[in-house]
Parts: sequence; structure tokens; C-alpha cells
Amino acid sequence: MKRIADDLNEVCPADDFRDSGSCVVTPVVQFEPATAASIVQALAGVVRRAHQLTATTTADRQGITRAQTFEEGDVYMLEAPFEGFHADRYLMDFYDVTERGICSRMHLHTGLRFVRMMTGPETIIRVSSFAPFELRVVSGLAPFVPDEFVDVLPGGDEHTDRTRYNLIVPPNSWIDLQIPSGTSHQFNAIGPNAVIDSVHPEESIEVLRENMSGYRMMAQTIFLAEERPAAATCGGTDRVRET
Repeated sequence: MKRIADDLNEVCPADDFRDSGSCVVTPVVQFEPATAASIVQALAGVVRRAHQLTATTTADRQGITRAQTFEEGDVYMLEAPFEGFHADRYLMDFYDVTERGICSRMHLHTGLRFVRMMTGPETIIRVSSFAPFELRVVSGLAPFVPDEFVDVLPGGDEHTDRTRYNLIVPPNSWIDLQIPSGTSHQFNAIGPNAVIDSVHPEESIEVLRENMSGYRMMAQTIFLAEERPAAATCGGTDRVRET
């Protein structure tokens, strides 16, 4: 899938890309604001501490640097793969789009991903894809139905406009997202309290298959835009409301 295995900024033009599947979305739970804040802040704290330690910002005995950065936020590899167990797990502490003034780019990965998105008070996550979402809502069990809307990916022209499907993770909520390999997605947090708990079920296989030199999230990514767009193109502040 990668043209250059260790390229940290490989780009495929959006108009040349077609999704291999669709992201499947499952609403999980909503909390009282104080409970949600406690959970999100505790998990974000793990990532922030990891980015201050020599043990996690330098390569370990497996050659893995566990504290990494991605366009959406700082990440920490909580559990690494080992012989006979191909998966690993990351925590991400989201950047606040309104503070940085830019969004993360639409992208895809070299393998499938299982992502649990968690928000606290006064924060939403805008999730986007070129493919419509498959929403799994069990009547009588789902705590909420997320808002969905459609717009056009900014930066194109009349010949290359791409429809972008969007979904909002509301404040104080958890949503699970199943992302097939080769499926576009874009995550942006509006507000200060958002984290991801992400399982990469076959990351060690991806690294071997793509001939990568190590475990780096940016190398397992193909971006669908050259530049990170302005914050206004991934906003949603009018949708930030307490549950």
C-alpha cells in the first residue's frame, strides 16, 4: 500500500482515492459531566506524562519509541506487540482545533483500526470520511444517536470536489469506530477534553508487510491532502452542548 515504507508524509490525491469500506459507528455510553471529565483527564494524563519521560521518548529494548505524535494529538503506545500477539494499543490526547487554528488531514492506514472515542465537558469530536458511516444503534440500548451531516472537502475545485460525510461525538460520550484497512477518516476535537483508546489489531504485520523500519503511526498513514486545512473547515462549535 505504501510507495515509500517509512515516509511520514505520503500523500495520495483525494480525487484518485476510493474507499475500500465504510467506518462502522457504535454509540456506547454517556456520562455526567464530572464523571466524563475524570475519565478523560486521567487517560490524557497518562499520555502527557509519557511525553515527559526518557523511558518512553527514546527507543526501548524492542526498538519502539512509545511516545509519538500524530496530526490529531499526542499518542502513547500503551501495549506493544510481541511474538504470537500482533496487536498493540495506543492512547491519544487530542489537540484542540480551536487553539491550534488548523485541522488534521483526511487519511487512511495500512491496516484496520478499532477506535474508542471519549469526550468530556464542552468538547466534541468531528469524525469525517469520504464513505457514508454505518451506524449501529440498538433500540432501547444505544444512549444517543449522533448527529450526521454532509459537506464538501475543502481545497478542491469544481472538477475534484469530494463529498465528506461527518458525524459528531457529543460531549461526555463514548463512541466506538471500526475502520477497515484502506478506509478514509478524519478526526478533529473541538474543545479541550477528548481522548482516543485505539487498538491496531495487526500492526506488527503491517510493519513487516510494508517493509517499515519500525512502529511509527505516521509511517502507517497515507494522507489525502498535501496541507492541513484551516480550523474553520472542521469546526462544529455550534454543536457543542452538554448532554
